[in-house]
Amino acid sequence: MRLTADHPLQLVAGLTVWAAWFVAVYGGLSLGCAWVPPDPAEGAATALNAALLGFSVLSCAALAAAAWVCARAARRRTQHARRFVAAVSAALYGVAALSTAVIALPLLALPPCI
Repeated sequence: MRLTADHPLQLVAGLTVWAAWFVAVYGGLSLGCAWVPPDPAEGAATALNAALLGFSVLSCAALAAAAWVCARAARRRTQHARRFVAAVSAALYGVAALSTAVIALPLLALPPCI
């Protein structure tokens, strides 16, 4: 089953993906620090940070792509209800993508296991 850009589930999908990303990143960080703690002298340039940052970039790109698809669909819809759902979904996907990017920024500068 494929969801269209104006399906009501799109309204919650973006922030649900963001919440899953948040749990995965901080869970992965905690497990990485518990099992294989990196050397504090390495600073932010660790394999753990690189893996988490890569996952964050992929998640952010997927959310941004979903926002773009919903925004394009909103411009093409003629029914007001479908246009509304697609436009609000695009905005919520955008918020989720922006939140992912902002929360992932410390991975560039901070050591993972302080």
